[in-house]
Amino acid sequence: MGWFSRRAKSKDPIDLGAAPTRSQVNQAQDYFSNFVETRQSVSAFFEEATPRESAALVLVAGDGEWTRRKVTDASSARKIAQKLGIDIFDVAKVGYPPQMREWNKKNPGSTKR
Repeated sequence: MGWFSRRAKSKDPIDLGAAPTRSQVNQAQDYFSNFVETRQSVSAFFEEATPRESAALVLVAGDGEWTRRKVTDASSARKIAQKLGIDIFDVAKVGYPPQMREWNKKNPGSTKR
């Protein structure tokens, strides 16, 4: 009888860095499409996977409003951006745009999960 065996098992285990499912990818594509259609001057920024987080695609509108969703890899991120007709950048190389930081300052509660 070990100490760890007494712990209740979570019904929703924390998923650190797991790749998104096909359903999640399809939902993200629909969500991104709506984001692009309802905002101006949208650009995409790819975030590489880390040990704690999956790869992600961040869309940033001209006013700095942004959204993030998991993607499978850089190739799928490029395909999504191409379908949306927007430019894509690698965050590790170019960083985030200044208007995104300004938007975060003006909307402090909006980035909470």
